Amino acid sequence: MDGSRSHLTAREFQQTDGLSDWRVLGNGASTWYAATSHREGTRLVEALAGLAPEVDLDVDVRASGVRVRLPLTPEDGGFREPHVVAARAVSAAAADLGLRADPGVVQDVQLAFDVADQDAVSPFWQQVLAYEPVGDEDLMDPGRRHPPIWFQDLDAPRPLRNRFHLDAVTTQPAAAAMLAAARSLGASRVDEHGYYATVADAEGNEVDILPLPEGSDRWSDGTTEDWRLTFAAMACYPTSTPREAADLAEAVAALADEAGLPVAIDVRPGLVTIDTGKDRWEMDEGYQPLAARIQEAARGLGLTADVTRPRFVQLGIDAVDIAAVRAFWRVALGYEDDPRPHLTDIGDPRQLNLVLFFQDLDPADEARRAQRNRIHLDVFVPHDVARGRVDAVLAAGGRMVRDEFPEWCTIADPEGNEVDIAVSPGREERWLEQHPD
Repeated sequence: MDGSRSHLTAREFQQTDGLSDWRVLGNGASTWYAATSHREGTRLVEALAGLAPEVDLDVDVRASGVRVRLPLTPEDGGFREPHVVAARAVSAAAADLGLRADPGVVQDVQLAFDVADQDAVSPFWQQVLAYEPVGDEDLMDPGRRHPPIWFQDLDAPRPLRNRFHLDAVTTQPAAAAMLAAARSLGASRVDEHGYYATVADAEGNEVDILPLPEGSDRWSDGTTEDWRLTFAAMACYPTSTPREAADLAEAVAALADEAGLPVAIDVRPGLVTIDTGKDRWEMDEGYQPLAARIQEAARGLGLTADVTRPRFVQLGIDAVDIAAVRAFWRVALGYEDDPRPHLTDIGDPRQLNLVLFFQDLDPADEARRAQRNRIHLDVFVPHDVARGRVDAVLAAGGRMVRDEFPEWCTIADPEGNEVDIAVSPGREERWLEQHPD
C-alpha cells in the first residue's frame, strides 16, 4: 500500500498474500467455490455467520456452488484492511469445509448508458428499477442482484431507437407505481400493450414494464402467500442477524436438495432472497410444493416475507440474424442456451447475472441497424482469463472496435451491438501514470 493513501488498489489487493481465491471485478472482489449441493454451499454461510466481519459480504448459494463477494462502495475509496481480513477469513472457512475455489468463473455485468443529460435520465431509471444512486455516475440495485447502471457522456446524437431494451417484471402494485413515476419523470413515450407497457426515458432508452394483473403473480393454493411469480418464483425474507439468515439458508438448502430442484439462495445483510430462476416454476410442477415447504420453514423461524421486493430484470436484443448474434453473446458472457426450442434466451449457468433474449429486427430498418446503441454491456472478468475471453469473442464473430487491452476492449457482435470486456486490476496504476500531477 502506498503510504500516501489509506486503500489498496485492485492490483495491490489481487497481489496480497492469502487472497489467491479472489478476483477483483467491477463491483468489488468475488470468488466461487464449487459444491455438490445447496446444503454443502450453505455450510459456508453458517461458518461466515460467526465471523462478524467489518465489511459486507454477499453470499449466493446454488446447487453447484457458492459465490462470495466483497462489494465496494464509493465511501470505501478502494480496498481497505478490513476487506483483506474478511477475504482471508472466507478463504480459511472454505478450506476448513473442503471447498475448492474456482475464481476464474466469476464476472460482473453492468449496463452502460451513453447520455446527453444524466440529470434528465438517471431519476427515471432510479424509480423504474428501484435502484439507488451510488457516487456521481452510477445507479445500483440495493439488493445487489441486478446489474448496476453506469452513465457516460454521449459523444454524438443517436436519435433512433436502441436495439437493446430492458424488461422489468414485478408485482402489479409496484408496476403501477413504476409507470406513474416514469410519466412524472419525463418519459418521452409510454405505449401500453395490454399486459405490459413500453416506456422510454427522456432520451429514448426503453424498458418494458410488466405489471402482472393482480392475483396472477402468485399461486392460488393458500400455502405460498409469501411468493410472487415475476417470471421467476421469488420470496424475500428480511432478517435481523447473520445467524437468522444462515438458519433460513440452511432450511431452504435442505428442502431444495430433498426435492431435487435447483434454487438461488441470495444472502445479503438484512435480507435473504429465494429465486427459482426464470420460468422454472412453470417447467416443473415440483416448485409449488417446494415453495410451500420453504414458506412453512421461514415462518417457523419467525420470519415475515416482504412481498414488495420480488423483481426480475432481463435484457432484450433486436437482431436480424438471431442465431449469429445469440452465438456471439453466449460466448461473450459465458452463458448457456435455454433448452426450450421456442425461446431465444441465454442465461448464466450459475444464475448470477441477468438473462438475455433476442427478438426479430426488420431487415429493412437500415438506419436503426446502422446506428450505435446508446446502451452497451460492460463485462468485468478476472485478469487471468481476460485474454482468452477476448480471443473467444472475436472467434465467435466479434469485431474489435477499440483495443485498450489489458484494461478493456470494445467488441461488436455481427450486427454492431457492443460489449466491453474489462479488467479492474492495474486501472488505477495506469491512470496515475497518465496523470502524474
